Amino acid sequence: MLRSIKDLHGCDVRASDGEIGSINQVYFDDETWGIRYLVVETGNWLHDRQVLVSPYSLKHVDWSSSTVYVKLTRQQVRDSPTLDTHKPVSRQHEIEYLRYYSYPTYWGGPNLWGMGAWPAFDPAAQGLAAPAPPPHLIPHVNRALPDVHLRSTDEVKGYHIETVDGTIGHVSGFIFDDRAWVLRYLKVDTRNWWPGGKDVLIATRWIELVDWFAATVSTSLTRDTIQRSPAYDDAIPVHRSYEVALHEFYNREGYWSEPGRLPQSGRLQGDPDTGPRGSQAARPQPRYE
Repeated sequence: MLRSIKDLHGCDVRASDGEIGSINQVYFDDETWGIRYLVVETGNWLHDRQVLVSPYSLKHVDWSSSTVYVKLTRQQVRDSPTLDTHKPVSRQHEIEYLRYYSYPTYWGGPNLWGMGAWPAFDPAAQGLAAPAPPPHLIPHVNRALPDVHLRSTDEVKGYHIETVDGTIGHVSGFIFDDRAWVLRYLKVDTRNWWPGGKDVLIATRWIELVDWFAATVSTSLTRDTIQRSPAYDDAIPVHRSYEVALHEFYNREGYWSEPGRLPQSGRLQGDPDTGPRGSQAARPQPRYE
């Protein structure tokens, strides 16, 4: 199911033997839009220390009570590698973290979660994953630290949206898939750029470039097309019917219809972008500068 990332903020996180804390932000990787960690504020329990919780740890989420249940103990969390929130999370820190929990690395494999299409680390479960197309990589420039691949949704919120013919709005939110744990859409507020503006969704697979220094997200869409696109209402859940209408408006294939997906599971993602319906367009190779 698709949900707003703000639904995660403030959720309580509970281990098998008690509460850990509450979620205050989300880290995604800057290559595939995959949600890699929930940043949990532990409060007085660990002297306001912040800890990372991977989707690998999730047992289930009770959205009605805003509670995330994890397959961890409080002692495991207490002894986990310390996170310095004033510094970017390096790949080396991620390796240390994943080794501590005996989780597999999510990078280097053919799918969004390494060898799997969703966050499962049980070897038997991984073997059941259907082959998926390679993840769609985010082209980006001006990455300050080559060993840092994680970005906070709080950081990217506010980035300007650049089209082929000018600026159209700014990132005001994120819509994620709570099975594959990947950001599917950017919510874009266009009100400051044209009278009578509205909120719209732009699929992350339609992003051509992210400039981390200039704080911009670029797409090959035009301002006029985005202005005429279906409006998005935060109060209404994003159902498949809305996604279909949105993709048909932009003449794009949906991520849910790509070859190799598990029927009705909604778990595979990261498929190459496509051109007009009925044809496959070659996508430019990612640019790294």
